[in-house]
Amino acid sequence: MSGKRLWLGIDGCRAGWIGVWLDAQDVVRWEVSPDLKGLLIGEPAFALALVDIPIGLADGARECDRLARQRLGVRRSSVFSPPARATLAARDYREALRINREHAGTGLSKQAWNIVPKIREADRLMQSQPDLQGRLRESHPELAFASLNHGQPMQYNKTTSEGQRERLRVLRRYLPTVRAFQNRVLRETLRRDVQADDVLDALVLAILAREGLGRLATLPLSPPSDAKGLPMEMVYLK
Repeated sequence: MSGKRLWLGIDGCRAGWIGVWLDAQDVVRWEVSPDLKGLLIGEPAFALALVDIPIGLADGARECDRLARQRLGVRRSSVFSPPARATLAARDYREALRINREHAGTGLSKQAWNIVPKIREADRLMQSQPDLQGRLRESHPELAFASLNHGQPMQYNKTTSEGQRERLRVLRRYLPTVRAFQNRVLRETLRRDVQADDVLDALVLAILAREGLGRLATLPLSPPSDAKGLPMEMVYLK
């Protein structure tokens, strides 16, 4: 794969993380890794990676989350509020609630708490590998699907059969082999490790990275940085 320009999409899954690498025409590689670093450090190199995980963390609501919900309409509930940075140190959900209320003035959803280990992992990696900043950026699969669907959000939940078909229709415009690719990944993994929607979420982020070459925009337009200098943004296609 040396010399090829590659784009990478990453989504969290039960086994850790799933990554999909694309070149200008097709999928060139996919991998499930227990840690994020395993997908990002070393070969194959990538021009841009988009990941569905909060990167910049605030002590309150992030503007990028509010704007993403605004754009997604019926899919707005797929964007949840990440924890305050201090909450990453919590040892259990009860402690996380207390810390988050102290720092952000709000509670914390169970969904957000369940991915705190992944948020912590991404945060530490971004701080320890500053060369990743600008090459690994936050996005959201539902924002990516809407971007690739002429700005129209998906109508059905991604875990339903209708939602899967709807998303496959969008992705087929950019990758005609999408169904065969998803089937291959599902044949070669266990459902306790990787779900059908995980595959499409990682793939849509890779396609967004590729199709957005020179056309990516951010929510908000001028993203603020958090206390560690990390941007609080979500990228999408203009």
